Amino acid sequence: MNRITQVFLQKQDKKLAVYFTAGFPGIDDTLPILEALQQAGADLVEIGMPYSDPIADGPTIQMSNEKALAQGMSINKLFDQLKNMRQTVTLPVLLMGYLNPVLQFGLERFCKKCQEVGVDGIILPDLPMREYLAQYKPMFDAYGLVNTFLVTPQTSDERIRQVDDHSTGFIYLVSSASVTGAKTGISDEQESYFKRVQAMKLTKPRMIGFGISDHEGFVKASSFANGAIIGSAFINMLATSTDIQKDTVRFIKTIKGNNA
Repeated sequence: MNRITQVFLQKQDKKLAVYFTAGFPGIDDTLPILEALQQAGADLVEIGMPYSDPIADGPTIQMSNEKALAQGMSINKLFDQLKNMRQTVTLPVLLMGYLNPVLQFGLERFCKKCQEVGVDGIILPDLPMREYLAQYKPMFDAYGLVNTFLVTPQTSDERIRQVDDHSTGFIYLVSSASVTGAKTGISDEQESYFKRVQAMKLTKPRMIGFGISDHEGFVKASSFANGAIIGSAFINMLATSTDIQKDTVRFIKTIKGNNA
């Protein structure tokens, strides 16, 4: 069974997924951060593949992309860094990024490398559903990779049900139409959206992301879904960290609550 599917079967609620950019803050920090997140108690990890034009990302993630690329980060380098990952890491790991670099790398080559190093899933926000079903799904399935789609407050019920039908991991509920890290806290309008999706009784787990940055936001988001995704707040912490392992443990405990 895929680790992503397994982790949602083991624990239904208050899942914490953490996003960070590969090769940031230091080019060789990818695996140490992954290991620190496991020690700290994260439930899933999304590793961002740096891209020169991350259109859905706010200033924090853009900054981490620019720095990682300037230091020589690439998809090739990322797979090299992850080649022994499964010797120390049991967490579900997803790679998140944009379609163009994956196509440049070569789709089947990319899927094969994911399988080789132990990556469990893919999040490509700009991958159209029609193309996924026609071209990508058979290859993802062949290499044991789950695919995660994003939905927003503007997504129709019909489209959300389509996403639910064709998702193989979890559904990524984008909390607002703005870029990552743009807002903090959960508004009444966002609550209404979360309740609308909650009332649809979807079959796949749901994780809320964009704008979740503290314990209060994590708990509130988790009351409407199976958990929450934190990205910009974690990257901000990494940008100033002097001890990644200790600071990551402290950060995750603060988000989940010390007794979590």
